[in-house]
Amino acid sequence: MSRTHRLFQLMSALRRLPSPVTAARLAEETGVSPRTLYRDIDTLRELGAVIDGEAGFGYRLIEDAHLPPLGFDDEELEALILGLREVAAVADPALAESAESALAKLRARLPERQAHRLRHAVLNAHRFAPPPRPTIDARALRRACWDEEQVSFDYTDKNGAPTRREVKPLAVMLFDNSHCLLAWCCLRRDFRAFRLDRMLDLQRTGRSFRPERVPLLRDYNDTADARIRASSGWDLRKSPDPGYSCDKRNER
Repeated sequence: MSRTHRLFQLMSALRRLPSPVTAARLAEETGVSPRTLYRDIDTLRELGAVIDGEAGFGYRLIEDAHLPPLGFDDEELEALILGLREVAAVADPALAESAESALAKLRARLPERQAHRLRHAVLNAHRFAPPPRPTIDARALRRACWDEEQVSFDYTDKNGAPTRREVKPLAVMLFDNSHCLLAWCCLRRDFRAFRLDRMLDLQRTGRSFRPERVPLLRDYNDTADARIRASSGWDLRKSPDPGYSCDKRNER
């Protein structure tokens, strides 16, 4: 293995592995001795990489604008193409447009050989029956999730009953061919999932629930996992039950 390729592998490992990552783990990933690994860390630092840590404590890469962009091998490129094309096929209009834009930027930055693979990729995604379009601004909803700000909206459940909800938005997911908001519902005092095509008049309330989003989302996943395993033996993290949807229990 050339030294350049070894340094590239080391950068990739620093980006990919949970930090701080030990020198022993990095040496194993790159196939070198710990002594060589320490020299390679010093070389990357001399080249401009900002790497925090030291021997005995582990290392963490702090991304730097002066570093060259991360490259992709052919299988990684195929995965990216498929993922972006799937997003373009099933996402809300704003996100679908962003997926197409990202694909164009990727094509422009790739070496010619890989750009050719992107143009003529063997993997593709198409939906003959795409999910219903959201009836609210999905981009604004995603921003509220990131900003950890409560939102309110009018909602009509599967039986046609209307309610006004205020929720702590946690994540947006594709469930059973429909986009759903995972949230803590202030009305029901419980976790709920709301179909985006049944929501109207989305409003950001200005009420922050930071820093609750990550703990709440973790609790939601644990609760959903336990309920599904108890009722059907499925493990949500391994094989999602196809019957678990917004319509089952969450639109009440």
